[in-house]
Parts: sequence; C-alpha cells; structure tokens
Amino acid sequence: MPDSPLFTAAAIAVIALAVAVVVGVGLKVIRSFRDLGTDAERATYNTLHAASRAGQHLRGGLQPAGAAKASRQLRVLLGCDAFAMTDTSSVLAWDGAGEELKASLMGLATEVLATGRTAVVPRVGHSTDQSGPDFSAVIAPIRAGSRVVGSVAALAPAAGAGLVRATSEVADWIAAQLELAELEASRTLLMEAEVRALRAQISPHFIYNSLNAIASFINTDPARARELVVEFADFTRYSFRRHGDFTTVAEELRCIDRYLLLERARFGERVQVSLRVAPEVLSTVIPFLSLQPLVENAVRHGLEAKEGPGHITICANDSGAFAEVTIEDDGVGMDPEHLRSVLAGHTDGDHVGLRNVDARLRQVYGDEHGLVIDTAPGEGTLITMRVPKSQPGHDA
Repeated sequence: MPDSPLFTAAAIAVIALAVAVVVGVGLKVIRSFRDLGTDAERATYNTLHAASRAGQHLRGGLQPAGAAKASRQLRVLLGCDAFAMTDTSSVLAWDGAGEELKASLMGLATEVLATGRTAVVPRVGHSTDQSGPDFSAVIAPIRAGSRVVGSVAALAPAAGAGLVRATSEVADWIAAQLELAELEASRTLLMEAEVRALRAQISPHFIYNSLNAIASFINTDPARARELVVEFADFTRYSFRRHGDFTTVAEELRCIDRYLLLERARFGERVQVSLRVAPEVLSTVIPFLSLQPLVENAVRHGLEAKEGPGHITICANDSGAFAEVTIEDDGVGMDPEHLRSVLAGHTDGDHVGLRNVDARLRQVYGDEHGLVIDTAPGEGTLITMRVPKSQPGHDA
C-alpha cells in the first residue's frame, strides 16, 4: 500500500540519501575551489577563467555577436558598472548599466580612435534631467599593428588610476585575440593556396601525358580510349573541385585508382601496384589531395627514372586511434639530405607535392603528424602518414 508506514519510511530514506548526495557534491565543489589556496590565488583563477571565456568569443574577429558575449565577461573582469566595445564606426556591444548613454559613446571615442591614446572622461551623465546615474569613462584604443580598429570603454562612478590601467590592458588583450583570429584566417588561406599549388602541379605534367596516352589508343583501341577519357574526366573533376578542405581515405583511394589507370596506359607493365586496405579506415577524414600526390611522387621520382618494371605498395591500416597509410616504391630513392632540404622548402620546383602534403599535415594535426619518409639512393622510398580517426570539426 502506498500509505503504509513501511513505504513512508522507505521514501523518507531515499529522499534523505538524495539530499546527502547533493550536499556531498556541493561540499566537494566548495572544497575544490578552496583548494586553490589564498584569496589572491582564487582571484587569479577567476581572472584567467573570465579572460578565457571572453577570448573564445573573439576568435571570429571584432563582430557584434562575439563582442556582446565577450563584454559580459570583461565587465566582470574589470569590476565596472558598464562595459562597451566599438569598431571604428559603431558601438558593437554594451553590457551593464546606463545603456541610454550608448548613443553618445562614439562621439566620446572619436579622439581615441584618431590618436590611439587612452582617454578619461570625468563625467558621462545626464546634463538636462539629471534622472540617471553619472559615470566616469575610461576609453582605450584597440590596435592592430599600427592601425586603431576599435575601442573599449569602462564606466564607473569614478575612474581611478587602477581602472585606467586595467582598461588599457584589456584593450591590448583584445588586440592580441584579434591577431590570433587573423592568424587562423591566414592559416586557412594558406592551406587553400597549397591545395591550389598541388592542383597546378598536377595540371601541366599529368594532363599533357594523359592526353598523349589517350590519343595513342584512338586508332588502335577506340574502346580503351573511351574508357580512359571517362577516367581522366573523373580524376580531373575530383582534383579541381571547388569545395571542401577534407575528404575521406576511400575518396582519395578512388582518385589514386583513376590516376594509376591513366599512368599505366602510358607506362604499361612498368608500373605494378599492390593495395592492402583495412575497411575500418576507409571513412577516416584526411586533408584533400594528401595521398594522391604521394603516389604521383612515387611514379614520377621513383619509377619513371628506373630501368625495368617498378612496384608501388599502398597500405591503409587501423592503428588504434589512428589510421596509418604507407606508400612504398622500389624506385631510385633519393638522398636523405636532399629530402630534408626539400621538406624545409629550400629546393624550389622539386617534389612540390611531397613538401605541401607534409606542411598541410603539420598545420592540421601538429608537427608530430608530419610525413615520415625512409629513403636512400637506389633503395626506394617508404612514406608513412598517420592521422587521427576521430576529428571533430573536420568534415569531408
């Protein structure tokens, strides 16, 4: 029965246990905060936490949405009554009291934006009806190199030396976040430029040779010529696609298959290929055009200069949290010192694809994920690429 004493006692026991758990968790959180030690240490933690949260909202540059979210954290950080952020033409965000003063802020910030010097306005109030609060304002410039790109304003009943200095430091900190945002944008543009460089590398050499090979079959084997034209069209369509910095291992292997079909039309049995792929790595996301240039390097610089037939082995293996792809040829190989010079960018026009793929992998995944290359003159070349199987934020 729901109303029985036994049921009531059990319910009370469950509720008491739940309260004890909640209280215990709360005490644990409080103790963990107290573990920070002194008041100064806790204040440092709060400052760094607020700065970290504000910085996340400025990664997209000086934009209204990000400025509004960052301003909430920065007002708390400065301990002022109101905080505002502007670009060179308008107020991007206002957080705190006195929002009716927002319309006059750009007029107050004009000199700061023009001179790049912090200004203190002793009284920003209501000269007519006296109905609102009076504030002092500290307005500091946000610089990007030699340019002033905006300003911040901190409003408080009085603008002491501490608030002036703190506001200037916050403006400099925002400038640093904007520089990081510009660096991220530059990194993206660099990756796009490197993909364009790879496409340019593929275009003249490969396209000329492929068309010659197709032409050689038009009279002797028209069916083969038609097949090669279709493969050539599919390969170039993939290589010159205009969207996406990433693809999958499966897509890149399909591109390699078309590439090798066209190269074997030219070289015949001189190019022999073995392929071993673990199915579980086929969906792994990798940078666009990161495998095909390695295979092209094996053909052009490994086998083309070799007498007699040559062999390329392509393996894609599951290695725990990583997908490991190796491309090995038994071609002429290269001098390790020359290879180091190539990867460092000291040798122009030689192994462009190899260098660009290595640089892009390091940019995306870190230096520890650059290409690993084993080679020596006359000993062939083994290239290993190792990428994480899970890559949040990277979509093929």
